[in-house]
Amino acid sequence: MTITHHADDATLMSYAAGTLPEALASVVASHVTLCARCRAEVALMERVGAVMMTRLPSAALLSAPPRAPERDILLTDEGDHVLAAIDRGGDIPAPLSRLVGSDLSSVQWKRLGLGVWHVPLTLSAGAKGDLRLFKVAPGQAMPEHGHGGSELSLILAGSYTDSIGRFGVGDVADLDDEVEHQPLADRTTGCICVIASAEKAKFKGLFARMVQPFVGL
Repeated sequence: MTITHHADDATLMSYAAGTLPEALASVVASHVTLCARCRAEVALMERVGAVMMTRLPSAALLSAPPRAPERDILLTDEGDHVLAAIDRGGDIPAPLSRLVGSDLSSVQWKRLGLGVWHVPLTLSAGAKGDLRLFKVAPGQAMPEHGHGGSELSLILAGSYTDSIGRFGVGDVADLDDEVEHQPLADRTTGCICVIASAEKAKFKGLFARMVQPFVGL
């Protein structure tokens, strides 16, 4: 697996600090299990953060944000942080397997439109944002859209291409509200990805805007 698209440093820093919203953190956690580079970056950020925390007054330590469940880590004897939730086999990263199982072939897809299926994933009570799996048929394009806030997409199978480039297995698209795109699934393999968004997407097409309230996108 060759990963060429990574989460932004600011996103990794928020994840390492435990301040990234749950939906976005789930995608970053899954990417980190697959990407040695980002895993090392998170480990370094956590070590730096730990040093900074020891220098804070006790009152500040009590007000630190709670650690998200997706960031379950272990401390090795050597003092290096390593992920406790490394992929256990199958084709779904461990941070997502608790929600959908470990095998994409067992996912119960719901048709969203022509050549597009999805599965909404349940977040913790009170968590904001949206997290869901998407499957796009070979050669099928998703509706053109922008974003109301941050959006993270992780490719689990196949690939897609958009105005930014080609995204394959393990790649993550870290997008903000300035980006508009229309992903096109690979003409042979199609594409399966998990997408987290902080706000609802801003679709360009009339049909997509009409069905949006019914599917929660």
